[in-house]
Amino acid sequence: MDTRLNAGKVLPGARIVLFVVLAATAGCASRRDTQSDPWQTLFNGRDLTGWTVKCKPADQDKDFWQVEDGCVIADSMGRPDHDYVWLVTDREYSDFVLRLSFQAYRGNPGNSGVQIRSRYDDQAGWLDGPQVDIHPPDPWRTGMIWDETRGSGRWLFPPVPKGQWVNQLMANPDLVFHYADEEPGWNSLEIAAAGAMVSATLNGVPVTCYDGTTVLDDDIHRQRGVGLKGHIALQIHTKDQLRIRFKDIVLREPAP
Repeated sequence: MDTRLNAGKVLPGARIVLFVVLAATAGCASRRDTQSDPWQTLFNGRDLTGWTVKCKPADQDKDFWQVEDGCVIADSMGRPDHDYVWLVTDREYSDFVLRLSFQAYRGNPGNSGVQIRSRYDDQAGWLDGPQVDIHPPDPWRTGMIWDETRGSGRWLFPPVPKGQWVNQLMANPDLVFHYADEEPGWNSLEIAAAGAMVSATLNGVPVTCYDGTTVLDDDIHRQRGVGLKGHIALQIHTKDQLRIRFKDIVLREPAP
């Protein structure tokens, strides 16, 4: 059955933030993909052609990213001694609609996410850029946007001040999240990026509609070469034990 996450009673301190979130996602619901351009397959179902594992030298020999049964599998269970380990597309993208399916496991303590318009600094061992969160321990966070960019490091959506954290009262109360042990066992995630606008939809429910004007195009992001153009990446969070599967990773770009 569906795991439906209800935000419950809205406390006075969270009422304004929840209103902003619901109003924004409602406005994004009409921004559906209507392009006639063809879908590109980013994962061939056999190997990691088109993708590269990016991490610090100490983690280079760890086989956290594998292909099995037509799926990309991230598996660091029982091996928390690692930094961030990313699976990064070889190509860069600007405006696009990205669709994928992911399978998450109940009781899994680790965090993942989908980086967009990002760039890995091999010298620093850091991936800059915005991330659409996937968080099985607290699935209500899935679809929210965290900024991994050095000098920013904050939640972009919901719009909370830097240094503050999101909570379940800020989530869309209609959000649906499926664990692997319940039907259908997979989640569908769509991420659309057009200019400074970024939206995320989980299992057909709008989660995020973010206007990054003056943020994604500011000096911090321009200096790192991220925000409006860059690579797509899948995350294993530092020190986390994570098992998650991805499949059906496709992308559509607007015609030139």
